Amino acid sequence: MDLTGKVAIVTGGGTGIGKAISRALAAAGAHVAVNYSRSGTDAATTVRELEGLGVRATAIRANVSLADEVRLMIERTTDELGGLDLLVNNAGTTKFVDFKDLDNMDEEAWDRIMAVNLKGTFLCCKAAAEPMRRAGGGSIVNISSVAGVRAAGSSIAYAVSKAGVIHLTRCMALALAPDIRVNSVAPGLVLTRWQDHMSAEERRGRAEAAPLKRTVEPEEIATAAVECLRNDAMTGQTIVVDAGSLL
Repeated sequence: MDLTGKVAIVTGGGTGIGKAISRALAAAGAHVAVNYSRSGTDAATTVRELEGLGVRATAIRANVSLADEVRLMIERTTDELGGLDLLVNNAGTTKFVDFKDLDNMDEEAWDRIMAVNLKGTFLCCKAAAEPMRRAGGGSIVNISSVAGVRAAGSSIAYAVSKAGVIHLTRCMALALAPDIRVNSVAPGLVLTRWQDHMSAEERRGRAEAAPLKRTVEPEEIATAAVECLRNDAMTGQTIVVDAGSLL
């Protein structure tokens, strides 16, 4: 798929991995709706940067765990940018709780993490299907995690939610075929602001533990996401980008 002139939504698209994906899509010639929930200033800054690359861009606030807000986000995108061809489900949340600390993995945090990470991904896929079909087809990438492949990550709830995203990707690939392809990218350790709690020593240790002796850059996740969006023969797959940490 040639991305030139296509219209994309990137949820959580104003910061971190989402911003890198938004920029990569704009560099490929796509017009981008940058979704955000709380970081409006960051989203506005990202929009200006994308416009500087010669494409149209807009910032749209929506809580992806709420169906009505997702529907309005899709409607605004099609109204303002002229359709919808591409979706990257990147929005996510977590709570940092050691796996053994079950008392602090409370019900409220569990429900919030599942609502944003898993339910939100489903709601966005579901809402995007109709306008994508009207456009003649589309492509979706869900950002999962290596925490969805093995028992690891910031909390049990986060790991389970990302495992759900990986399986949801396979299910939606079947549900939306042949018009819409659905794939997933599973990042390893990416040094975004989510990792601000880590000491420099811990970061070095995590990098040293990976076979490639490094962490992953947001732009490397973006490269994988864009390739999944482009590849017309690929659906239902999860691509791991983790410097080899799962080996």
